[in-house]
Amino acid sequence: MSTDSRDHDLSGHPYDALTPDVILDSVEVALSVRCTGALQPLNSYENRVYRVDIEDQAPVAVKFYRPGRWSDATILEEHAFALELAGHEVPVVAPTIVDGQTLLRHQVANGEFRFAVFPWAPGRRPELNSRDDRVRLGRYLGRLHNIGASARFRHRLALGIDNYGRDSVRFLLDNPFVPDYLRTSYEQISKLVIEHCDILFQRHRPQSLIRLHGDFHLSNVLSWEGNVYLVDLDDTLTGPAIQDLWMLLEGSETDMAEQLEQLLEGYETFRAFDRNEIGLIEALRSLRLLHYSAWLARRWHDPAFPHNFPWFDTPRYWEEQIQTLQEQLAKLQQPPLQLQGSYNFDAW
Repeated sequence: MSTDSRDHDLSGHPYDALTPDVILDSVEVALSVRCTGALQPLNSYENRVYRVDIEDQAPVAVKFYRPGRWSDATILEEHAFALELAGHEVPVVAPTIVDGQTLLRHQVANGEFRFAVFPWAPGRRPELNSRDDRVRLGRYLGRLHNIGASARFRHRLALGIDNYGRDSVRFLLDNPFVPDYLRTSYEQISKLVIEHCDILFQRHRPQSLIRLHGDFHLSNVLSWEGNVYLVDLDDTLTGPAIQDLWMLLEGSETDMAEQLEQLLEGYETFRAFDRNEIGLIEALRSLRLLHYSAWLARRWHDPAFPHNFPWFDTPRYWEEQIQTLQEQLAKLQQPPLQLQGSYNFDAW
């Protein structure tokens, strides 16, 4: 991941200077409008996202990108992918083009904020309780992946064991997050988990890697008056198609197998799915566990993180992580989910 040197120009914490006046001024200058002053923070920790009300117009959502995280090129690839999807009628909330630009800037005393404006898309986290719900969502993913497979990212991350696994563990152990009495246990179980992830990635190597949403869970899907919107491509990356499917599965193995069958029923209306990738589910789940802990650790200097995740900086969290990783290690050594007509795992 590359970053621009100017991303680090803001003194103190990156968001210290992001006051309500700055937010409203950013929108008014960029869009040549007058804001009503109504400002609602939305559920986002990595970036800062707000609903902003505008006089005589529909409200907008404004995302202020975390300084130091992405380069301009990576953000612009996110925007271009979203606009490409929207252009093919995939229901993605894409950034607004303002004077030919989607990545906007607002100067403050010690630097600048980069931001994007999006149409306001009301909605709530949908329920995914029925076959029809899963088939419908699978259709959206199949269409999304058809577009994702049509070109390649040049600047976005590619999901891998090194960047999601080894780099995450290294950061955690190089910094004082894991309590001393648990460090050896955490290091050992993480090493074993990563070794087995390596085995599964070799055994179930994807036929192709494509552009993905990357963080496709139900909190990034909005439902409103019969419509569904896909939001937040901030983590869009290159990887196997199953990455955008496995986070929608829950419950027992039988439950997850049934849910995946229904998702694929819709998905394969538009795109063939390589069922060999099902064998990557537990490896991807393991990498997400490691990556999530490292993400919290890397953001711990941001006051929003200790406030919203107070349990992270406690011995109990790391004790539970070790136990969870031990359970994951067992799952990594089990046969993958078995679906009707799926890849033959008899040789496992």
